[in-house]
Amino acid sequence: MSKPRNTSPFYTFDPIIRDPEDLIPAIRLSKDGDHGKFLDLVSEDLGMPKLIDGVGASLDSATILLISLIEWQKGERAAKPLDSGISRDRIGRFPSIDGNAIEYLIKYTKEGNDSSFHYLLKLLSRRFDDYYGDYREISSGMSGVDLLGWLNEDEILEMKKEIETGVWSIDSGEELDGGVQDCVRHLLVILRSAIKRKCGILMRRHV
Repeated sequence: MSKPRNTSPFYTFDPIIRDPEDLIPAIRLSKDGDHGKFLDLVSEDLGMPKLIDGVGASLDSATILLISLIEWQKGERAAKPLDSGISRDRIGRFPSIDGNAIEYLIKYTKEGNDSSFHYLLKLLSRRFDDYYGDYREISSGMSGVDLLGWLNEDEILEMKKEIETGVWSIDSGEELDGGVQDCVRHLLVILRSAIKRKCGILMRRHV
């Protein structure tokens, strides 16, 4: 593979312990001052400002969602990484034009019949836009919060199976020599870690 170029933004793949599809409607209610459903889902202290009945949550929706989803390291405001080695950096700062390794895979791979490979990749990289495109407050918030998509535990297992045994191929016109193989290798490290920890994966963009 050719020498990496400096890319901006960069991307992280964070462990999540709750389902965004459960949290999103609860957060919308909380923003209107009805916190009951949200507190049923998130019982522990997450370090958020106190919620008062009848008063909308003060944080923006995307920040609340991020805080509520991620498996945080104890005593810290940092996610417990799914990989602490080279894979996190290589897939997070991929040397394509936009730095997005998942979009690179979508562009430079071809699917076989009945493959769910691209569908799953799009869930990880585009799910908020595709599912909640009319509600940008859910995915974009203060301090550069930019949530792209996620995979739940079942989808992670399916993605791993698709990569290892699915019918897909590399487009002959790919931009970077060995780029697809590099993406897949490091993505598998992330997927296997999530499977071992029994968690989902949230993809974020950082600028």
